[in-house]
Amino acid sequence: MTQRIEELHEAVLELAALRPRPRLERLSGLHNPWGHTAALTDAWRFLDLCEDPVIVDQVAATIGSDIVLWDSELHLEAAFYLRFVREGREGRYWPVAPLQGAVVLVAPQRSQPVVCLDLRCVATGLPPFDPREPLYVIRYMPASSSFVRDARAPANWIAMEEQPLINHAARPLWLVRGEDRAGNDFVTGFSPPVPRWAGIQPKEH
Repeated sequence: MTQRIEELHEAVLELAALRPRPRLERLSGLHNPWGHTAALTDAWRFLDLCEDPVIVDQVAATIGSDIVLWDSELHLEAAFYLRFVREGREGRYWPVAPLQGAVVLVAPQRSQPVVCLDLRCVATGLPPFDPREPLYVIRYMPASSSFVRDARAPANWIAMEEQPLINHAARPLWLVRGEDRAGNDFVTGFSPPVPRWAGIQPKEH
């Protein structure tokens, strides 16, 4: 895991050096090689970390051995995530039924960089962070829960209203350990949309 944390740190420094700095919406779903963030960084470095056995072991100890990775985001300054949690927003947009999960916080500059928290305990168990340090947030759900892709579902509807540039319902899922026990859709999100110009190519003569 140490090498993957170092690679994450390198990627974070590269993103922090961009001018203008990317908006948070652009740093959501960083682990997805088929997402829009792939234009900013090497998404595989983030996905490798999300699938790291040491991290997945911690998640398994929190939510059980059947695990789905569904989201991650990078906060270039931890202050934004700390405020997000204080406002009671962690879990608010999770399209997961029943609502269960684990949140892994990776602070690459620390000697002990990884913290895994049960979703229900994030608000009370959040350790202190330097507001200026970067923080990578990874979200997992148990594979016994269903990932709800209906845009009209409450969590997705609230997300659409409060953070319209992020669409969780279309996110791809990764079964990182165990078995899917809820009939989840592991297809959606892996096929990027066809560019609009692709259907209007001039005919060859």
